[in-house]
Amino acid sequence: MKEKKIDKFLLTITLLLIFLGVAMFVSASLGILVKNSHTFYSVLFSQLVLGLGIGFLGMFFCLKINYKFWRQNAFLIFFISIILTAAVFIPHVGWTHGGAERWIKLGPLGTFQPVEFLKFGFVIYFAAWLSWAKNRVKDFKFGILPFGVMLAIIALILFKQPDTKSFILIVITGISMLFISGVPVKYILGIGAGAIVVLALLVTFTPYLQARMKTFMDPSQNQQGSSYQIQQSYIALGSGGILGRGYGQSIQKFSYLPEPQGDSVFAVLGEELGFLGTVITILLYAFFALRGLHIANNSPDLFSRLLVTGIVIMITAQSFMNIASIVGVFPLTGVPLVFMSQGGTSLLIDLLAVGIVFQVSKFQKKST
Repeated sequence: MKEKKIDKFLLTITLLLIFLGVAMFVSASLGILVKNSHTFYSVLFSQLVLGLGIGFLGMFFCLKINYKFWRQNAFLIFFISIILTAAVFIPHVGWTHGGAERWIKLGPLGTFQPVEFLKFGFVIYFAAWLSWAKNRVKDFKFGILPFGVMLAIIALILFKQPDTKSFILIVITGISMLFISGVPVKYILGIGAGAIVVLALLVTFTPYLQARMKTFMDPSQNQQGSSYQIQQSYIALGSGGILGRGYGQSIQKFSYLPEPQGDSVFAVLGEELGFLGTVITILLYAFFALRGLHIANNSPDLFSRLLVTGIVIMITAQSFMNIASIVGVFPLTGVPLVFMSQGGTSLLIDLLAVGIVFQVSKFQKKST
């Protein structure tokens, strides 16, 4: 099929999200500057140079490589992502922060969070598997069973870190891909029910998850402890009013909001840009999802359709999980807001993934 130009609508939305994300990240990071200038410049370097700079180069690279390359190397990519994610447990290789083992040390360059690569590798390999199986995915051993095996391997690694939020995102993405591939709804409902049971057991036996659920059910309890972040988020969002305090004028980012440049960045956005700014941001993510799924629907083959669907669902599900947790309609997860929250690895991988979507968009059956 002859190549066309990349989808301009998706490109415009993505660039707007990136521009807004950089602006809000820099503003939110000023809360670090007043405490430690060295940390401030280190965070900026990781996000803007390693994440955004290398990410843009990677996006351009993925834009130029035919999407079939990913199918040909799917298993290798997934295997490497599993090994890297498990490497966080190797002494002197992995780095622990806040009781979590989720990073690999890269010397003076900082750290790398391999679970971001794992999510990317999962989408590629699962898209390759489902497109290979084709109509056989309706058979339990070609559809549900392989998905279950992959989830079991991933769970063994992520639950030990612990990183429940990434596991949830992978389950959501995988179920979406199964649905697109034609797996019977009864099997998908079974997978969903099984995932809920597993998560319920995790909450039952994991103290930090219990605390988050209690906070979600009653945000007013323990306001100086487990409910502190959500209470400060409410204050930030409420004080922003309709139009906000103005860019850079957030008060909550100074010594009040935990990790204002991290998973609380949406609260800073709400305080500075107001209700109007939050609505525009949510709409941008919604348009990203709708246009991305439009590209998937008009993709040239089953693999590209599944690949784009997986990438788009992963990015938008993560974004809406973050926003929902900050406004209190979903338990706090610590999941970053795509293109905005601190996380050089996350930004880098997300830009690579978007580059693949752009590449597939050049082969759309329809250009409208």
